[in-house]
Amino acid sequence: MSEDKPKLLVLGRDEGASRAAADKLAAFYQAEVAEPGADPMRQLRTGEYRAVLAEVGDFLPLERGLVHELAAVVLHTIGEGVCIVDAEGRMAWSNRQMRRFQQPVHDQARRICGQALQIFNAQTGALPAAGGDTHRSRSKKFAFQVAERYFEMICSPVLDDQGQAAQVVAVVWDATSGKRLQSKIDAIDSAGRELAKLDKDQLVELAPAERLRLLQDKIIRYSRDLMHFDHFNIRVLDRRNNKLEVVIAQGLPAEALEIDLYAQPEGNGISGFVGATGRSYICHDTEKDPRYVLGLEHCKSSLTVPLNLFDEVVGVYNIESESVGAFTEDDRQFAEIFGRYVALALSILDLLVVERCNIRGQITDNVVQSLTNPLENIAQRAGALLDRHQNDPASAESIRALLADVDDMRAKMESVEAGPQAVLGADLDPETETNGLRFDGLHILVADDEPAVRDTIEKVLAQRGAKVDVCKDGYEACALLEHQRFDLVVSDIRMPFRTGYEIFSAAQRYHPGLPVLLMTGFGYDPHHSIVRASQEGLAGVMFKPFQAEQLIEECDKAVRPHAEAKDDASKDPDTADTPSNGKA
Repeated sequence: MSEDKPKLLVLGRDEGASRAAADKLAAFYQAEVAEPGADPMRQLRTGEYRAVLAEVGDFLPLERGLVHELAAVVLHTIGEGVCIVDAEGRMAWSNRQMRRFQQPVHDQARRICGQALQIFNAQTGALPAAGGDTHRSRSKKFAFQVAERYFEMICSPVLDDQGQAAQVVAVVWDATSGKRLQSKIDAIDSAGRELAKLDKDQLVELAPAERLRLLQDKIIRYSRDLMHFDHFNIRVLDRRNNKLEVVIAQGLPAEALEIDLYAQPEGNGISGFVGATGRSYICHDTEKDPRYVLGLEHCKSSLTVPLNLFDEVVGVYNIESESVGAFTEDDRQFAEIFGRYVALALSILDLLVVERCNIRGQITDNVVQSLTNPLENIAQRAGALLDRHQNDPASAESIRALLADVDDMRAKMESVEAGPQAVLGADLDPETETNGLRFDGLHILVADDEPAVRDTIEKVLAQRGAKVDVCKDGYEACALLEHQRFDLVVSDIRMPFRTGYEIFSAAQRYHPGLPVLLMTGFGYDPHHSIVRASQEGLAGVMFKPFQAEQLIEECDKAVRPHAEAKDDASKDPDTADTPSNGKA
């Protein structure tokens, strides 16, 4: 059946010869002869032909027409605008994308093509003539702005036989997103440098709590100004119990921060999932996502990224928004990069705040041995950005600058040495030294998981008249605070079951205004208890190893305002019968 035979187009200037050929092929093909004077290209576009039979002289023009048509399809399909501008500044041809641009873009493109034409002709000696050596680069890149949009274009000359540029071919594209990306990269570079610029000389001039607050203020400022996140919190992973402890928070209600979350993939919200898997998570709609737990009161979407250090997850960075679908893949990518700097800065600060102490042991060894890993992680992320903008030297330079200060950090971290966990000078004479300060009648709670430290503190304070209760962990301390009254709490920051901040919170919850002193070995404060408690009325901080004399002076400063208030109340006849708050 003829309809089952493949269709064949016979093309030739001799109509008789073409029809004779068609008759001979009729047994095998549905052979059709092109009409004299007809456009074979149009016939090919409308018919489903399997082959074309033509003399060589007739086929070559057809082949050129096919190539020209395919080239036009390509030029009209690509996402960039393409145009040809002649020496008079007229746009002789443009593809569909170019025609979609607004008239001001056309005007700018024609103007720049005119400039490029002058440049090309001024460099005639450097340009190969038509058909000559084309390996030498002869294109020029330009940029221009129309309203709030940024455009880039590449101009290439169309040369005549004498090597003169007669026309300019321009490729134009909207580079607004790339420009904004470069600005974002520059901002991250600057923020990363500031976060990591924990200058030792500057830190020496600051009090311990001020040093910690310095980093927190930077993180809050850059999260707001750079990342545009007003509601966020940072949780650090406590590997002893796999708990994600809040260390910095902004704009979130207290009840959301008091929820205990653990780095587990199920049952611990999005933060727990990210902490356990190390994978970022965009929650586009909190009302439809079963992983989401209590956060911002009117939260509609959230973004949570891991804080990675030494190829390990050390915490999570959680951001929330009052709008549905507020976060994009770009937000995720930039938050991950920013989060790596946050993790690195938090880790370095924990070591640099103790320049007077020597740390040698597990923490320092791990940091020194693993120092190259965060560099590799940051480099990998920067490499991904470089792949997207490999033709943009400015962006590439900004990304490379992210790693500029890390070598200096390595030297500082390796220089930290270990120090003893003890109270020094515990044999002070309670009657003749430290100005004879005493704590008669005061009830003091001491909590520390180091037996030598808590026993020495108990001895020093008891010698000066205080009644001292000691606890070996945070759970015991909180239980005593719930059922007994104390005049002062002296607690280590890092203990089993409860952090220093949790003990401080328990003290304020059960006995508002109760003075609390926090202490930590070599300034290590993994959950930033000092900063958080300082904002809520912490009486003081002691960094181990400290002298017994400092312990006595800090305890005296902490209880003195309460003792003076008690004395004033006892002397005032109007308040003589009012219960004292001296032990609240």
